[in-house]
Amino acid sequence: MKKKIFLKGLLVCLILLFCAFNLLAATSSKVYVIPVQKTIDPGLASFMERSYQEAESLKAKLIILEVDTPGGRVDAAEKIKKVINNSTIPTIALVKGGAISAGAYITLACPQIAMIPGSTIGDAEPRLSSGERVDEKFVSYWAAEMGTTAEKNGRDREIAMAMADRDIEIPGVVEKGKLLTFTYQQAKEHGYADYIVKDRAELLQVLKLDEAEAVEAKPTVAEKLTRIVTNPYMASLLLTIGIAGIIIEIFTIGFGLAGFLGIASLALYFGGHLLAGFSGWEAILLFLLGIILLGIEALVPGFGLPGLGGIISIIVGIVLAAPSWEAGIASLVMAIVGTIILVLLSFKVLTKRRFWDRLVLGTKYNKEAGYIPQKEDFNRYIGKQGEALTILRPAGTVLLEDGTRLDVVTDGGFIQKGERVEVIGAEGIRLIVREKRETN
Repeated sequence: MKKKIFLKGLLVCLILLFCAFNLLAATSSKVYVIPVQKTIDPGLASFMERSYQEAESLKAKLIILEVDTPGGRVDAAEKIKKVINNSTIPTIALVKGGAISAGAYITLACPQIAMIPGSTIGDAEPRLSSGERVDEKFVSYWAAEMGTTAEKNGRDREIAMAMADRDIEIPGVVEKGKLLTFTYQQAKEHGYADYIVKDRAELLQVLKLDEAEAVEAKPTVAEKLTRIVTNPYMASLLLTIGIAGIIIEIFTIGFGLAGFLGIASLALYFGGHLLAGFSGWEAILLFLLGIILLGIEALVPGFGLPGLGGIISIIVGIVLAAPSWEAGIASLVMAIVGTIILVLLSFKVLTKRRFWDRLVLGTKYNKEAGYIPQKEDFNRYIGKQGEALTILRPAGTVLLEDGTRLDVVTDGGFIQKGERVEVIGAEGIRLIVREKRETN
């Protein structure tokens, strides 16, 4: 009898504990906080996407975007807007500093906006990386996009458009020729801020979520690295160092610092863009194929299909790895200019440090300096013509018209077997020839 009573009591306790646990789970809530700080770039877009997925898995009741950004890339901001719109969890923006340019666009995509005293929102005119204003066609598109985004959440369309287009005039709000930027009081007055709060805690209190657990999104090491290397300026710098490093390494004997820096920079460029989800392995494979084809071209005289294919593969690989083809082309152009400058400067430094002597013998042996390399005077062959018996790349053998066979070097280029040549100089034991082109 006592045993039955004990078992019944134990069962009742378990049921009560189960009910209490479910009640606690039902009443407890989480608020997910995502920082939107610094420049808006593709890396931030990837971080936002991952954070929203984590908020969904935690069954958060609300997502707070803490905004303090000067703006950034339009394509990244548009991707973030889609993430906000596709989420089943309501989002509120808490502007802690500036919601400027693309930051204003992201803020307007949120159904609710709260602002902290001293914060601002607006100045969303699109500009090129050089700082110049984009063409009117894109300004018109971006202003319309700003207006539509604001209107979707019940805000005045014209005001949002005036933030992006300085040609829009709103009497009593903004003059023509000036971009619109609201202070926190002006934003509240014109319906662009739903709450004015001093901090996150007060916002949660106003929303009656002060008992909720705040979970802050933290970027991973990979996401931090991705944000750095996908920055347009950093991407161009990495490409410059990568391409220049490989070129310099090719023209020096052994494997040195230039090769290591080149490979490391290219690994960061492609790896960062791969982690950000902008490209797949095909971009890396195309780039490697281009390097291999150029290596093959270096072993073959002239310029043919391997060289052309290598250049095309490298260009396509770099562009495919970028977040957009425009960004890829821009990074590539800046990298080419930077590579030319860096390679020329490096060769100058390498020559001064005598590294270049490992490839090119700079010492000239001539009679004026007191050198007599052999009894035979090779100057008598200067001006003689003949035929290349072997490929001259640059050394090989020629047969003069009088039947004399000579070991020679070219003045720098490759000469195919059977081509007509002319002796143009003698330096010690070296005879220098040049291809003889027939003229009419």
